[in-house]
Amino acid sequence: MSAHSEETQQFIEAAPIVLQAGGDAVGQRLDQWLAGQLGPDMSRSRVQMLIRQGAVSIGGKVVEEAKRKMSAGERVAVEMPEPEPAEPRGEAIALDILYEDDELIVINKPAGLVVHPGAGNWTGTLVNALIHHCGDSLSGIGGVRRPGIVHRLDKETSGVMVVAKTDRAHKALSEAFADHGRTGDLERAYLALVWGIPSRPTGTVDAPLGRAADRVRRAVVPQGRDDARHAVTHFSVIERFGERQKDLATASLVECRLETGRTHQIRVHMAHIGHPVVGDPDYGQAFRTKANRLPEPLKVVVNAFPRQALHAWLLEFRHPATHLTMRFEAPIPRDMEELVGGFRNL
Repeated sequence: MSAHSEETQQFIEAAPIVLQAGGDAVGQRLDQWLAGQLGPDMSRSRVQMLIRQGAVSIGGKVVEEAKRKMSAGERVAVEMPEPEPAEPRGEAIALDILYEDDELIVINKPAGLVVHPGAGNWTGTLVNALIHHCGDSLSGIGGVRRPGIVHRLDKETSGVMVVAKTDRAHKALSEAFADHGRTGDLERAYLALVWGIPSRPTGTVDAPLGRAADRVRRAVVPQGRDDARHAVTHFSVIERFGERQKDLATASLVECRLETGRTHQIRVHMAHIGHPVVGDPDYGQAFRTKANRLPEPLKVVVNAFPRQALHAWLLEFRHPATHLTMRFEAPIPRDMEELVGGFRNL
């Protein structure tokens, strides 16, 4: 969320660049001043995107207004994503395509597929697959023939994704995802199987996210911390499992809707309220022993499940060229359906 980690915008962040404004910065817009400070390789539009993603802070507080006026002496920190490989190569990787036209492509991403080449995953990614599939129909982003990733799903999260094929689509979709649907042009919904049963049928988790002990994981952090990013997740309980069986571990199928799109947002927020996603290797380890309280064969199925039980089932957005509202749904994949089915039989 963001993504990245919708779970959309999932950049592995390097150490921030820290800049101090001099007297000549007074009265300049933040985006204008930063573009000048970061050099010719950093366009103003790219700076504006970083600001929208919450990657820029002044005096330890995140700034989301590109037009904010600068003052002398202010310390500005910019968290830059790791550089991406210049020219990913196309690879013949099968894709589950839900829709495609000259502007964009919508796919149902399977669990196990990395979205973008990066450290440790330079090949075998969705981007490699799209370059091969789209071929000459890919007009490219920024003059380079490559797909425009406007949101991301974790490697082990499945579900609907839209990818831009043109600069026009990339700009419009990027703005929609940066706005997180506040203007009504975007809707995203996820299904998650979580441990336990929330005390309320619906709820909202409003808790800022920042770095955990390592560079990959995230955690709920104090609002005032310099890396704190505003994060809001709305959830509703769809089904409850095992609540009538006193000695069994309980679980719930919940739907989550994102008001923001931070890396690992749903996974961290659900763990924060005591209901981590079943199978989550990063945020649900403390709950793995709960499987021992399940009957056979469900206990075996849960212990063997290799990933977090999280699926992006719905994506709705306005087409950048036709301006028509487009809605796409992806059924729960078979492995997760079998897992949920096992809990239904409790």
